[in-house]
Amino acid sequence: MSYRTSLSAVLAESVAPAAEPAAGQGRFPRGAVSALGRAGLLGLTVAQEYGGAGLGLSEALDVVGRTARVCPATAAVLASHFAAVAAIDSCGGSWVREEIAAGRHLVSLALDEDPYETTCDTTCELPYDTTYARPRSTAVRFADVVALRGRKRQVVAAGEADSYLWSSRPLDGRDGMTLWVVPAQASDLFVPARPGGGGPPGSGTSSLHADPVLVPADVLLGRDGGGAAVLRRSTWPWLLELRSAAAELKSADEGFRSADKGLKPADAGLRPASAA
Repeated sequence: MSYRTSLSAVLAESVAPAAEPAAGQGRFPRGAVSALGRAGLLGLTVAQEYGGAGLGLSEALDVVGRTARVCPATAAVLASHFAAVAAIDSCGGSWVREEIAAGRHLVSLALDEDPYETTCDTTCELPYDTTYARPRSTAVRFADVVALRGRKRQVVAAGEADSYLWSSRPLDGRDGMTLWVVPAQASDLFVPARPGGGGPPGSGTSSLHADPVLVPADVLLGRDGGGAAVLRRSTWPWLLELRSAAAELKSADEGFRSADKGLKPADAGLRPASAA
């Protein structure tokens, strides 16, 4: 069965019923996401050697664009997922790729930081928003454990994803970027109890706090300090196009513009970031 045939069935049977509760009540489309996983669509772009379909950006754009016509919230979740998978599939470990390919693992991006807490000057080499270019989030290693500390904003599926592509400064504290695949169940990873808006209703867009979060050192993606190169060649080109596809409907487009305004959720009242 082709991915387009599978997608048509999932859109009719699972995504469409989730659209009204997402838009009207802000309910995360968990049933739709699970159905997309079972149909192999969360693993659409994972390499075949890990069990995925091995397809590329054009197919991901097709999936996100068709989904956006039915449910903007689900489309936003898919856009963030596929952009994160682009990085993970380029240099991630086999376990997480196999889980994504099997439809059991939703990933989201945790890269954007408060613009007032981010430093970047004219020497930045990354061709994207400066809030991504030089994270203030820190990483400190103790033997085989790393303590990540920082706050990310506009994280889609915050508290709903199974892991997050998180950026920090390198372990030695120098300028630059290191990427981590942070498990949602990691202790002391929180989202606000009262999310402050941004993203289509129901997309679970909120800030994400690590205060600090302790993770195994092997969740490092690629090499320490090499995160900028990974984002430049994979995640960022995908994200630009996927966001455009997800914003095909006016409602989704307005949601992304709201997200870009940098609305800040209240800091008070935190809840764990693990999926429900």
